[in-house]
Amino acid sequence: MKDGDILFTRTGASVGKTYIYEQNDGTVFYAGFLIRANICTNYDPEFIFQNTLTERYDNYIQIISQRSGQPGVNAKEYAEYTLMCPSLLEQKRISSILKRVDELIILQQRKLNELKEVKKTLLSQLFPSKGQYRPIIRFKKFTNKWTKRKLGNIAKIIGGGTPSTSNHDYWNGNINWYSPTEIGNNIFVNSSNKKISIKGLNNSSAKLLPGGKTILFTSRAGIGNMAIMLTDGCTNQGFQSWVIDDTKIDIYFLYSLGRLLKHDAIRQASGSTFLEISNKEVKKLLLEIPSFTEQKLIGNMLRKIDDDIVRQKERIILITKIKKNLLQKLFV
Repeated sequence: MKDGDILFTRTGASVGKTYIYEQNDGTVFYAGFLIRANICTNYDPEFIFQNTLTERYDNYIQIISQRSGQPGVNAKEYAEYTLMCPSLLEQKRISSILKRVDELIILQQRKLNELKEVKKTLLSQLFPSKGQYRPIIRFKKFTNKWTKRKLGNIAKIIGGGTPSTSNHDYWNGNINWYSPTEIGNNIFVNSSNKKISIKGLNNSSAKLLPGGKTILFTSRAGIGNMAIMLTDGCTNQGFQSWVIDDTKIDIYFLYSLGRLLKHDAIRQASGSTFLEISNKEVKKLLLEIPSFTEQKLIGNMLRKIDDDIVRQKERIILITKIKKNLLQKLFV
């Protein structure tokens, strides 16, 4: 490929996706399911490439790629896509702005990946390895062995339930009612997609769980997904949630340690229709814990890293929105 060549995907789920070649990418050959466009000298390749990231281009691909089998766009159809082009000088100025934003997104993504690696390293060194009772890294003045405990001895394990869906009085109240699909993307949750009423709570096996002291733990449909519940709420039967005594257990410490228990929970799951871990088996999960003071220090450190990761993700989302807005305003 030559500098400034653009590749277009011909078929499949990624049809319409593009890539612009730069010399620092090294020697690149392209496969037969790709189409190469060699941009004429009176047009800026980056300007043309950025056009393929617009909503207008996406709409064209969605319409033109429809086939009886898998979607596809051939070279002739790509060539027929029309775009408005200013002078070459203006093209270069526009593409320069957009490329700088792309480079900023790449830089911020790299920072996010570095933070995730720091978090991964901390998790491996702040908690003891299997069969060990001391972590690799300790805070000063802490030397004692960690104590092996069953989860059921340090937290109440509580399941959930679903009120009758045919009784409208049980629904659309003000009590949070979580399902497993809502858990896993965020560390904290404070509002559920569906709400139930007091009547619904009292006439089902759902239990009201205390905010700030509960870790939601999915027991099916993706075992081991977790979130710290900030406000009072309840769950359906796809959970075995952990309710702690926050004078003895630091919730962020247990949340972070609990994520390491996910594989153990999956191994203990059973079921012919779908895998599920029972209340009894969750209670038997083993973990090592230090003193409450050391728990809080570890929990605070991990929360700081998680906060940095969340802020970095938000930064990337913001810059991506700016890029999308620029694509809408800089192209006709």
